[in-house]
Amino acid sequence: MSKKFRVFATCDIGESIELLRKRGYEVGVYPDPQAPPKKLIIEKVKSGIDGLITTLRDPIDAEVFAAGDGTLKVVAQFAVGFDNINRADANRYKIPFTNTPDVLTEATAEFAFFMLGAMARKMWAAEHLTRENKWTFWHPYLPFLGDEVTGKTIAVIGTGRIGLAMIKKCTGFDMNILCYDPAYQNQEYVMAIQETMDLRHERGIQKDKTWIKYTSFEDALKQADFVSVHVPLLRENESATPTYHLFNERTLRTMKPTAFALGCGSCQCACASRAVRFEMCDFIMKELIPRLSRLL
Repeated sequence: MSKKFRVFATCDIGESIELLRKRGYEVGVYPDPQAPPKKLIIEKVKSGIDGLITTLRDPIDAEVFAAGDGTLKVVAQFAVGFDNINRADANRYKIPFTNTPDVLTEATAEFAFFMLGAMARKMWAAEHLTRENKWTFWHPYLPFLGDEVTGKTIAVIGTGRIGLAMIKKCTGFDMNILCYDPAYQNQEYVMAIQETMDLRHERGIQKDKTWIKYTSFEDALKQADFVSVHVPLLRENESATPTYHLFNERTLRTMKPTAFALGCGSCQCACASRAVRFEMCDFIMKELIPRLSRLL
């Protein structure tokens, strides 16, 4: 009788667990809603499991891969992102890992665009003012006045699946779009968007002619009213086009002082600065919280 394929999941991922069991897998699940201690993950891997199901909250690095050297066959990430997995260590131990691409493309782009509108209209500050019962009078622009998204220029940094979905949404708000991607330019998609923009203008759907184009990182930052970041975390030892701290004091200061930056990918692509206002859509790294609180 062949040995069962043994799997450990660091959290309950729902009906998929039962599907694996029905197919003959032996599946153990960490029962608590909190993340399991790294020590426990290493112990499970050392026990000889064949597969490890992880989430973004689990640090998967050389310690984990070394524990499974010769036995661990795959790490299956229950997420689109995989910043928690050290790719260099995975390559060194020759243990493949997977993720779930495209399941949250539109959801992430939608959330990014909603955050864009909330920033432009200063909804966060206005909501707090109302909750604290401090909005005691009406005035045309005091205590603050928001702005329109329509007609503004946005820089989309990273034109993968989510970046392209964001571009599609910005098109509907008559925005000019600057694109930058450190690895690949999807000129065919950009051409199709420009054709759509031109048709909308010709048919009177939008008042002003708008444009979209690829440009350099520096020019994108200089010209944009909004910057939406959609690059994955890539460190120097992992890619020819690293994105770790792509945004830092120097690059942020090239932006307009009135510009907003919207982080929709890994927070580790941004090194916090007081140069501009920066909203983080994804998770906030613990070490960034004190500094980011001064920005928002």
